[in-house]
Amino acid sequence: MSNDVKVIVIGSGPAGEGAAMKAAKDGAEVTLIERHAHVGGACTHVGTIPSKVLRQAVHSLVRFREHPLFGEAARKIQVRWPDLLALSRRVIDSQVRMRQGFYDRNRIEVLHGHARFVDPHAIEVEEADGNCTRHSATHVVLATGSRPYHPAGVTFGDRVRDSDTILSLETTPRSITIYGAGVIGCEYASIFRDLGVKVNLVNTRDRLLSFLDDEITDALGYQLRDHGVLIRHGEEMAELEVHPDGVVLGLKSGKRLRTDLLLWANGRSGNTRNLGLENTSIRATPRGQLQVDECYRTSESHVYAVGDVIGFPALASAGYDQGRFAASHITTGKLEAALVAQIPTGIYTSPEISSLGPTERELTEQKVPYEVGHALFRNLARAQIAGETQGMLKLLFHRETLEVLGIHCFGYQAAEILHIGQAIMSQPAPHNTLRYFIHTTFNYPTMAEAYRVAALNGMNRVDASGLTSEDGSAS
Repeated sequence: MSNDVKVIVIGSGPAGEGAAMKAAKDGAEVTLIERHAHVGGACTHVGTIPSKVLRQAVHSLVRFREHPLFGEAARKIQVRWPDLLALSRRVIDSQVRMRQGFYDRNRIEVLHGHARFVDPHAIEVEEADGNCTRHSATHVVLATGSRPYHPAGVTFGDRVRDSDTILSLETTPRSITIYGAGVIGCEYASIFRDLGVKVNLVNTRDRLLSFLDDEITDALGYQLRDHGVLIRHGEEMAELEVHPDGVVLGLKSGKRLRTDLLLWANGRSGNTRNLGLENTSIRATPRGQLQVDECYRTSESHVYAVGDVIGFPALASAGYDQGRFAASHITTGKLEAALVAQIPTGIYTSPEISSLGPTERELTEQKVPYEVGHALFRNLARAQIAGETQGMLKLLFHRETLEVLGIHCFGYQAAEILHIGQAIMSQPAPHNTLRYFIHTTFNYPTMAEAYRVAALNGMNRVDASGLTSEDGSAS
């Protein structure tokens, strides 16, 4: 690689970090521009990290209260929303120090300010004090991320929050309406309900998280309702009244929901506003997202875009890889790798959900002859010891070849458990079948043992001729 390659990366979230680190390690001169005072992007400051800290703390408190040995004493413990936010800030600060250290060690210049294109190769950075500097580069990587979507007609403030501003809430509400039952809405519904807050979850669709396996979403809906969340499916906002002491959400069905607070969790927009795109040939979609080719290049061939700003899959894990792949193309001229076709999904509800591969519905539509193996957590010794008996591991596999086609997990450590199956699914045939789980010795007691139980359960559904047997038990 020529040593005169200079790369400007705009945004320091996972995608920007991945691009900056890879380009620097390949010998490029890298400048990273972050509009906030600290690196980490929305993922660290208002997204993945704080929401998962909140979820883990509240989940631990609930388990403590439900434990037969500690329950009576634990029920006296009161946790307020500001207490949770203080905990999340400690984790955020730790993450910021670690990530700033990455840039320092790799000699990446970090500028703080708002970046915008002056022309396709020149970037102007306006710092907090109003001072402006201009920088040029041979390549630019846009990793500006996304923000909560704000629809016309909804005024945000103390009583109407989004997933960013909910993190500055100064008191614990007695009741909350969450509009939007996607990943963010479901996660916050779990968090607030476990805090003892009355929760209305308004879903604009006919079922929760419809991209997941139906059996998993049915289990999530049952758990949320069992913990007191009131779910309204197929509803849309008609009007919103904001009062000094609360909000009233009017729905098109005629229902009116009065609560202390409204959390708007219905969609996100790419951060392309005021980026100076009009000074380039790049144009954003109405939702602020950028179109890219298979190498992550925009219509300006030297300008790349990665992460949430390009839309699906909009995951921190995928964004980091996209940043690395784009940087590799800049430094070598080749796309050395591409995102895998199947990316795991981790959803941190209570209990959590993780999924990889097609659902039963999709396999049925594709006319794939599949079968199912289940492991119910209530039958696992480790789950009983941990007091985490809600949930299951579900394996979908080809009825004839036994190839593992999909993994769907709901419950304790689901996002961790999934990766065992992911490793097997990625193997070439014939090493990607149920036989691996059946013939592997797992530590006992562990949650990983669920794979052996589910594999045996699935094998019991298939007899020697490949037809489905009536006995679905695991032994």
